[in-house]
Amino acid sequence: MSFKPQCLATAIGSFPHNNVATACQIIFESIPEIPVWPQLPNSDFRENMEIQYSEGLPRVVLDEKKERMYFDTSGDFSQELEKFYENYLAENLEYFHISPEFSRGLYEMEKIFKSGSQPKPKFFKGQVTGPITEGLGRVDENKRSIYYNELFRDVIVKATEMKARWLINKFKFLECNQICFVDEPILSAFGSSTYVSVHRDDVVRYLNDVIKAIHKEGALAGCHCCGNTEWTILIDAGIDIISFDAYEYGETIGYYPQEVKAFLEKGGSLAWGIVPTSEKSFQETPQSLIDKLKVLINNLAQKGINKNLLWEQCLLTPSCGTGSLSVELAEKIFEHLQEVSYKLRN
Repeated sequence: MSFKPQCLATAIGSFPHNNVATACQIIFESIPEIPVWPQLPNSDFRENMEIQYSEGLPRVVLDEKKERMYFDTSGDFSQELEKFYENYLAENLEYFHISPEFSRGLYEMEKIFKSGSQPKPKFFKGQVTGPITEGLGRVDENKRSIYYNELFRDVIVKATEMKARWLINKFKFLECNQICFVDEPILSAFGSSTYVSVHRDDVVRYLNDVIKAIHKEGALAGCHCCGNTEWTILIDAGIDIISFDAYEYGETIGYYPQEVKAFLEKGGSLAWGIVPTSEKSFQETPQSLIDKLKVLINNLAQKGINKNLLWEQCLLTPSCGTGSLSVELAEKIFEHLQEVSYKLRN
């Protein structure tokens, strides 16, 4: 699929709103060309990025009182595991669905489009929590990261594949190209002493499994990490779009000029998170953010990457999701994003 965003804008996915209709309205006003379905973690703990995709996974325990999730790996769970793998091997996507209780924004967006009240977009974007973040972020009954349980690690990777495919199929009625981001914020800690036993080859392989599943449905695969990481991991995994916090870490993509050049020349895109998802947005203007982006683009161009290609393959986003922010700040961020995109394209 040819993807030349040319400074179109989209979002990472999470919004601070409790009112789902308001969140969707902001999406259509600020990023109409590449809208997303909104995650609303403040409205229900089930919409937390690491819980939202837990339905259908064996041995998941939801503690509604403490608003947390964990895996109970004690006892005999062979039948549950067998059921999971039977549905995976049968490619029964519906088994891996996300219900309305876990995503009001998903179903509200579907309803809006099916009502005909919004035109068909150029692209539509969804997202899944990546298997590394999901695995390291959730624990078993002994509070040990489930990633270190090899059996359940495989379950999480395969569940992520199927959740992504189900989401893409959910919106195929739009008859437009789709993008699915694999959100991996934990990769900003890759290589640290905390995760010294997480190996690069494994990360590349697990991400590649999810990316191949997304490609199987004809969609583009993006990966978002909101801190510094070894960006070549994503390139080696076969990603189409690298999404990063360009406001705080924009120079880090330039640490790998040859790899990024080859990535762009093969049709890859960079999603520049140029609008900060912090109070700093109140101190910025659309023009100051454009000036910052131009400096970052020029720095890459000076390292041998064609500047026209950089702008052609440039997607714009906030630096991260806005789910943990105030509504006022989130709305300011999307105002800036809309204006930055408009000014760069006109």
